[in-house]
Amino acid sequence: MPELPEVEALTAFLREHAVGHVVTRVDLAAVQAIKTFDPPLSALGGLELTGVARHGKFLDLDVSGLHLVVHLARAGWLHWRTGLPTAPPKPGKGPLAVRVHLDDGDGFDLTEQGTRKGLAVHVVRSPAEVPGIARLGPDALAVDRDTFVALLAGRSGQLKGALTDQTLLAGIGNAYSDEILHAARLSPFKMADKLTDDEALRLYDAVRATLTGALERQVGQQAATMKGEKRSGLQVHARTGLPCPVCGDTVREVSFADTSLQYCPTCQTGGKPLADRRMSKLLR
Repeated sequence: MPELPEVEALTAFLREHAVGHVVTRVDLAAVQAIKTFDPPLSALGGLELTGVARHGKFLDLDVSGLHLVVHLARAGWLHWRTGLPTAPPKPGKGPLAVRVHLDDGDGFDLTEQGTRKGLAVHVVRSPAEVPGIARLGPDALAVDRDTFVALLAGRSGQLKGALTDQTLLAGIGNAYSDEILHAARLSPFKMADKLTDDEALRLYDAVRATLTGALERQVGQQAATMKGEKRSGLQVHARTGLPCPVCGDTVREVSFADTSLQYCPTCQTGGKPLADRRMSKLLR
């Protein structure tokens, strides 16, 4: 799933390549992707793309006061295209959801792989009209240390869930929460409101360092290479069975119904494995 660093890098990419161009046409190939009807997608035609912003994991394209807001969900992505075909795409064929044409013949596709569809496209007059944006907590890269510590102190539940709760902290998903917890040397199942002062500060520093480092690797990349760059920088996420780059212990996994987390026992849980079931708690 694209998270804060990837969406911020896409924002920078679009500022460089798309801002200042006029949207000539928007093609809808997957009806389930569009979540609004007023204004319609067609209202964007003939308007200049004047800015691009990020809200958590939402991408916000300002088209002369109207906003094309995109959430890429788990398997969505933005593909920049040089010389888009003029013929409208056939609905329901392949991963294409939305195609945006610009006045120089270039543009981009919003796609989503797999059968489980979650990509969401909104056309609104204000980003605050998108329910997911209206519910966002402070941005993970903008929140100050005292606010961060206070948010966690008031949160009952495990750290993994706290970091990925967009209403608490915006921008962190499954992959970077694993990376942050590994960097902070904390168990994903430790309770958020039970952190010591030292642990809370360690976690804050890990959030900053992990996201900033990922963002530095991503910005300047072409859209097509961002996913590979993300994978290359991961320490534990999606590395089950491989050695931890820090200590050499084997990275382990806890699986849930539709997702999983990865961690290093030596670095994070005192060498003790976590039981691999939904209601797992740290083995003491």
